[in-house]
Amino acid sequence: MIVLAGRTPISDFDDWSRSSGLEIVMIATGAVVLARFVRWLSEDATARAEARRRATGESLVRSEDSKHRRAVVQVVTWGLVVVIYTVAALLIIQRLGVALAAFVPVATVAGVALGFGAQRVVADLLAGFFLVAERQYGFGDLVRISVVGLGTPVLGTVENLSLRVTTVRTPGGEVVMTPNGQIAQVTNLSRDWARAVIDVPVPLAVDVNRVTAVLREAGEAAYADPELHPLLLDTPAVMGVESLEVDQFKVRVVARTLPGKQFEVGRALRVLITRTLHSEGINLPAEVATGNPTGSP
Repeated sequence: MIVLAGRTPISDFDDWSRSSGLEIVMIATGAVVLARFVRWLSEDATARAEARRRATGESLVRSEDSKHRRAVVQVVTWGLVVVIYTVAALLIIQRLGVALAAFVPVATVAGVALGFGAQRVVADLLAGFFLVAERQYGFGDLVRISVVGLGTPVLGTVENLSLRVTTVRTPGGEVVMTPNGQIAQVTNLSRDWARAVIDVPVPLAVDVNRVTAVLREAGEAAYADPELHPLLLDTPAVMGVESLEVDQFKVRVVARTLPGKQFEVGRALRVLITRTLHSEGINLPAEVATGNPTGSP
């Protein structure tokens, strides 16, 4: 005969399995089904939001509200799943005949241990809360994340954001998961608008005014291009001579673009500038530098 915490003796396993045992199975099954239902609701809400975004013409870039809603949905889903499984575990413990009051001393000791041993987890959760509340970045944002202890920042697109971890996919396809508490600095390359900066090296023998005029023509042609025009906020501007070297000088061209589209515009604009200069008989030196020293996707 087995007695658990003063509850009714379990003298007959068959009777126990039909009462408490059946309740345990139902609670566990219900928790799994409810958690899957919550995830399904999250995926359905995300799919509906994507459909509305495409229907309203936000196919090129997501609005800040859209990205924030996506991040909130991900965080709320994660929190609800944790709550569901925690409540289910407590109910199952009760059905096993173990008094929850017996866990109070254990929980006190465990709380002290967690306070010292799980400081990093708590820091991750708090950092994740402020990341979402302050709208620092969201799903689909192109970000550059500096991690404590790592010299090279991580550049990529945010694919998932929870209270504990930020998941970023790099241009090479790698998935990088960073605890939120380890993030030292975030550079959001998809907020409001972006700039494509191109430094065009030109031989010293070429007239500056002529190069400037040709680059302005290239900028106007880019703004009139049917593929580039939707990505540009205005006509690319020629800022003037940026630097002087022994055998060349560099003229800077700046284009304001939609958020996250600066690299795509920069690549297309470099091709157009090179083609235009060659058509005018101006041969470029070895390279056409960009104003992005940390690399681009």
